[in-house]
Amino acid sequence: MTGTTLRSRPAAVLLTPAAETRVAALMAQAPEGAIGVKLSTPRRGCSGLAYSVDYVTAANAFDERIETSGGTFFIDGASVLYLIGSTMDWQDDDFTAGFVFTNPNAKGACGCGESFTV
Repeated sequence: MTGTTLRSRPAAVLLTPAAETRVAALMAQAPEGAIGVKLSTPRRGCSGLAYSVDYVTAANAFDERIETSGGTFFIDGASVLYLIGSTMDWQDDDFTAGFVFTNPNAKGACGCGESFTV
């Protein structure tokens, strides 16, 4: 196979600089044994799926890994298909603070924005 080159594929989720900074802050205060922060989409809420961000203590071979300046960010292997092309941001204002997702795969969301459907 002459002339064949392999390209790395883009990450399933793009983290904004604010999200990367928040991941770094979380890892700076992580409980003992945490190796990173993990995004998953468990089934819950009015629309079916929700975004969940938690510490992870063990790597799963099927999870996607994104190396950020603040530590390793994992995406649950079973959730990747729901998240491809998404952007994860951290927003903090006078009334609320949290991760905000722009997901091109979401076909609808509940009124409170806590869950989505694909």
